[in-house]
Amino acid sequence: MDSYHLGVDTSAYTTSVAVLNTEGRIIIDLRKPLKVKKGSLGLRQQEAVFQHINNLPEMFSLIAEEIDVKKIKTISASIKPRNVIDSYMPVFKVAQGHAFILAKTLGVDYKEFSHQDGHIAAGILNCSIQYLKRFLALHISGGTTELLLIENKKNNFSIEHIGGTLDISAGQLIDRIGIELGLPFPCGPYLDELSINGSFIKKNIPVSTNRTWINFSGPETFLKRIIKQKIVRPENIALELFNCIAKSLSNIIEDAIRVYKIKDILVIGGVGSNNYIRKKLEETIVKKGIGKLFFPDRILCTDNAVGIAYLGLTKDGI
Repeated sequence: MDSYHLGVDTSAYTTSVAVLNTEGRIIIDLRKPLKVKKGSLGLRQQEAVFQHINNLPEMFSLIAEEIDVKKIKTISASIKPRNVIDSYMPVFKVAQGHAFILAKTLGVDYKEFSHQDGHIAAGILNCSIQYLKRFLALHISGGTTELLLIENKKNNFSIEHIGGTLDISAGQLIDRIGIELGLPFPCGPYLDELSINGSFIKKNIPVSTNRTWINFSGPETFLKRIIKQKIVRPENIALELFNCIAKSLSNIIEDAIRVYKIKDILVIGGVGSNNYIRKKLEETIVKKGIGKLFFPDRILCTDNAVGIAYLGLTKDGI
């Protein structure tokens, strides 16, 4: 008899619930972005928690209409941002509490993972990289830009943080520049659309990388100054922004490949869905024969519970 595996993820900006079957096929993928006031750079944790609490009952109701809940075998939750000591955000307590109660009510297995574990799992779902014992992962999202060394173990992923940003993340840079241009938050999709018609400007945007580490505060200052001068069109600023991010990411990926002798790189997180960054990384890493990149479907790059459900099917948990 086919069974189901349910995952719950309550991140900083999205409520999501997903159901997979025993073959790892996505049966249900529900997501609801949290509402952010225009001009704001985000939500306070208590505001996000309140929205998650309101969103989940409706989602669970929809799941009960779609599947036989008696066939659910595991229920898993993302309980913290990363699987390290002291990693904590209040929003994840919503997923943890609701998933635990539901699992105990149904009398099924309950498992816990980190939000980052979920991103990795969503990235390797139905992808050949899931069979590798070791690979690199570039996690680029709203609050995270990390280069990771992954050991794909039976119980869970063993993750070593080997690079990334030393100040703001790529996602934060994107949102700060987008807000400066008057775009809605989160700004990534709007800037992505703008950049399609962009052209490069003559001034060089600073790219600051040292081995596997990046600083984005310099590019932020540079771009904000240009915006205030009102001499460069928004679409050109968007293109330059993504080009700067792509160059920076390419630099640290190349150094990691050289140092760790691993050529397989998984790209995960919402920023990993950006069209220009994907294209540029392909040009600088893959076409030059430096490494092999694995990109999930764009819909699986952004925050979702699919990876958490998949972990419930395949791993033991934290």
